[in-house]
Amino acid sequence: MPHLTVVILTAGESTRMKSKVNKVLHPLAGRPMIEYVVSVGERLSAEKPVLVVSHNAEQVQALVGDRALYVCQSELLGTGHAVQQTEGLLRDRTETVLVLYGDNPLISEETLRAMVDQHWRTEAAVTILTFRPSDPAQYGRIVRGRDGQVQAIVEWKEASPEIRTIQEVNSGILCFQADFLWPSLAKVQPKHGEYYLTDLVEIAVEEGLHVGSQVANEEEVVGVDDRVKLARAEAILRRRINERWMRAGVTIVDPSVTYIDADVEIGQDTVLYPNTYLQGATCIGPDCQIGPNTLICDSTLGAHCEVRLSVVEGAVLEDEVDAGPFSHLRPGAYFSRGVHVGNFCEVKNSRLGPDTKIGHFSYLGDAEVGAEVNIGAGTVTCNYNGVRKHRTIIEDGAFIGSDVMLVAPVRIGQGARIGAGAVVTRDIPPDCLAYGVPARVKRKGSEET
Repeated sequence: MPHLTVVILTAGESTRMKSKVNKVLHPLAGRPMIEYVVSVGERLSAEKPVLVVSHNAEQVQALVGDRALYVCQSELLGTGHAVQQTEGLLRDRTETVLVLYGDNPLISEETLRAMVDQHWRTEAAVTILTFRPSDPAQYGRIVRGRDGQVQAIVEWKEASPEIRTIQEVNSGILCFQADFLWPSLAKVQPKHGEYYLTDLVEIAVEEGLHVGSQVANEEEVVGVDDRVKLARAEAILRRRINERWMRAGVTIVDPSVTYIDADVEIGQDTVLYPNTYLQGATCIGPDCQIGPNTLICDSTLGAHCEVRLSVVEGAVLEDEVDAGPFSHLRPGAYFSRGVHVGNFCEVKNSRLGPDTKIGHFSYLGDAEVGAEVNIGAGTVTCNYNGVRKHRTIIEDGAFIGSDVMLVAPVRIGQGARIGAGAVVTRDIPPDCLAYGVPARVKRKGSEET
């Protein structure tokens, strides 16, 4: 196959976005828009894609890093001028140039492969990706001859009333033979102060070269240049994601109100109830019940977990953990197999051992809790003294009564029992009873201390 290089144009100014952030960095389903285009470019060619950058270039380069090569378009003089900036880098390095756009995040690898394959098979000088939108609006029209062959792309500003009735339009995505591209770019004349890449189609026709075309679905090629289109693209992408997971064996009770980011993983036979949000690098195991009204972000859940009406962020839940309703599992929370976290509980930067139970209305922060510990209602680990955080350690089999304040740093020994309402300010030995304010300790068979 001829050598292919993907060029991605990203030099827009985000004018319609009304944003300080480059439009290609606005997120879709948890990923910056440009990430989708760079990823598809990487899959199409072994060579790094080339990004043409300008406005807020440092933001784009910081995100994409060394996954791409970069060329700067210092003056924004149109798409033809943008591609021309890559000539010095690519003239002797490639045979085929595929031009994509950083604000076309929905374009599929399958469509582009079909386009490139046709381009090579027909030995076209130029191949155009076209589509037939429900509203052609101000897209450039595809003008064909009587034989059906493409004759030109006529921009809306240049089109006659008759040409404006044409329904087939240009997506902007073009594939070129490099030997045709570089000398032809020098022939393009400016219109309205810009050099149009689409003028190369007419140049190819005048030189008797073949111009091919490939039809795409409208959803794939509509550009995202304002926040209205951003929301539309988000809806399309989320629908695709939801359908993919349902076909993979996940039940989504109401896909219209279930939001799954692109990098999320979900096991078979998991059920997602309405108003569930799965964000970031979240991984859900099989046979889980998630939702309703639940947000899980950057977290890992094992098999047979249940999370209802709760927020989970940066946490790890092993198998058979259940949480909620109305609990908040914060970053650093780790729940071993069989842990139960009830309603109105908050856990932060704490590890809970197997089969430990927190019924309701409790806060555990910076704690190490052993196996089969019972945490009563209203228990608080007082982990912050106004200067720095301290840890609480609760060993296996301990019983913590209701409304207990554990003032860190403190250790509750194995099998110890803390009476309701106690304020514990010192370590409690194993198998002892502590009660009162401040807590007094009673050892087995001895007086309290």
